[in-house]
Amino acid sequence: MTILLTNDDGIYSPGLAALQEEFSRHHDVWTLAPDGERSGFSNSITISEPIRCTRVGDQAYASSGTPADCVILGTRGAIPVQPEVVISGINIGPNLGSDIVYSGTCAAARQAAYRSIPGIAASLNSFHAPFHFAPLARFLAEHLDELLALWNEDHFINVNAPNLAEFRGAAITTPAMRRYDDQLLPFEPPRGGTYYFVDGKPAATEIAAGTDWHAVEHGLVSVSPVMLDPVNHAVEARYRDLSFVQER
Repeated sequence: MTILLTNDDGIYSPGLAALQEEFSRHHDVWTLAPDGERSGFSNSITISEPIRCTRVGDQAYASSGTPADCVILGTRGAIPVQPEVVISGINIGPNLGSDIVYSGTCAAARQAAYRSIPGIAASLNSFHAPFHFAPLARFLAEHLDELLALWNEDHFINVNAPNLAEFRGAAITTPAMRRYDDQLLPFEPPRGGTYYFVDGKPAATEIAAGTDWHAVEHGLVSVSPVMLDPVNHAVEARYRDLSFVQER
């Protein structure tokens, strides 16, 4: 199988290297990833300037673009093969619940689904070494055929794993509601003006059973099918009663 690997941590991320090592055993693996970190870029694409693509290995390329750009490049001719699946990760840090809105890791998998190609996002629930990437890479390789058999172009697959050498199991989950207590950290430079760093941690909340966050906190690999269509007919129906609605 021809697999395109990408991420948002950059071409030299150890999480990406773990996927390369595992999947190259039995698959034709190509890598096209950002030339630096692009965390939090969501599904942004580059349209106002050219995207540089530089060969950095036998079947590996670094891009000046975003994770979504990398998938567009990799499926539109920047590499000499057509990928059958896109795997994005392994991200350093989780992409749970509403994190998927901001995540460049998830955006790459979503962009693949937009192109009618199976997209899988993979993330590890830790920001601190030592990182246990190999168990998650092995889990994905061992179960790739099962995941692809269930995939359709209406969704991408978001996988999160605890940072453990051995998992307690795996669960099919739904995204949690994950809010953050954001803080602004100001910095006053010598020449005037104010710079801000944005920092924050997940707000204290009850973690609902059956969600991705709950699964990972309990030592399980979380597998979430994430739909692309944002339509919510129950909410939409209430809006149809507004005074200005005049359907013709």
